[in-house]
Amino acid sequence: MLKGVNRQVLEVTETNNIYYEKALLVIRPEYRHTQQAVLEREAKNMLKGMKPPSAIRKKSRLGYWMLRLGSAAIFGGAIATFIIHFYF
Repeated sequence: MLKGVNRQVLEVTETNNIYYEKALLVIRPEYRHTQQAVLEREAKNMLKGMKPPSAIRKKSRLGYWMLRLGSAAIFGGAIATFIIHFYF
């Protein structure tokens, strides 16, 4: 049973983040009388530093390693071809 909620919620609609459209932040009771501009500025600074969800990071990491290992394989194959062609 919910008797009552006395919370101040700050809604940030311009997150400047490609992954998140909107953020809802609950203000701590001791800071609810802080100026609105200060709260908004701190919220935007916090959202700016947010990283993408872990699943997206894993996919980009997989692409990075595939590119890195693929280029190493191509480079190794070119060296092997060069050695075989000129020494044998």
